[in-house]
Order: sequence, then C-alpha cells, then structure tokens
Amino acid sequence: MVDVLTGMAYLGALLLSLGGLAVLDRRFRLAFWSDPRRAALAVGIGVVGFLLWDGIGLVLGIFARGDSPHMTGLLLAPELPVEEAFFLALLCYTALLAWRALDRWRGESS
Repeated sequence: MVDVLTGMAYLGALLLSLGGLAVLDRRFRLAFWSDPRRAALAVGIGVVGFLLWDGIGLVLGIFARGDSPHMTGLLLAPELPVEEAFFLALLCYTALLAWRALDRWRGESS
C-alpha cells in the first residue's frame, strides 16, 4: 500500500496544485470562471505545444524520462510519463492566471 501511495505522490501533488489554481481562478474569475472556452483553448494549445516539444526532444535524445519512486510509471508514449501532461497543464494554467491577474491589475491602476 505504501508503494502505491509513493508512486502517486508526484501526480497527487500536481493535482492538488491544479486544484489550488482552480480555487484562485474561481475566487477572482480570471480564466475558466471568466471565459471557459478561451481558457481551455489557451491551456490546451500550450499543453499540446509543449508535448510536441517534449516529443521532439525525446526523439533527438535531448530529453529522457527520469526514474523516481514518486511517479506512477504510466506512460503517454515511450519515455513520456503521464505526469508530464499534468505538469504542463499546471505550467500553462499558472501562466494564464498570472497574465490575467497582471492584465486586470494594470487595467485597474491606469
């Protein structure tokens, strides 16, 4: 049981972080609670773009999957762990929220 929980630690941390961003998003209505279609498109395009980047890096031998007991071991493709997609979603969602918050702050301070 401990091994199963250890193997889910990184994915769990990513999901918890995404949940925290969603709470902030809902509170301040920055992205998904402001315009869900545009937010999904922005995050989705970012994730797909970064996954393509990762794929190219893997094919060229620039990137490699690390080995950690904190990862599930599930792969989206050879050498591409499922956690990478969630990490990229976290990265893109964070950037979108930061952009929207800064944009809103700049609009209010003008």
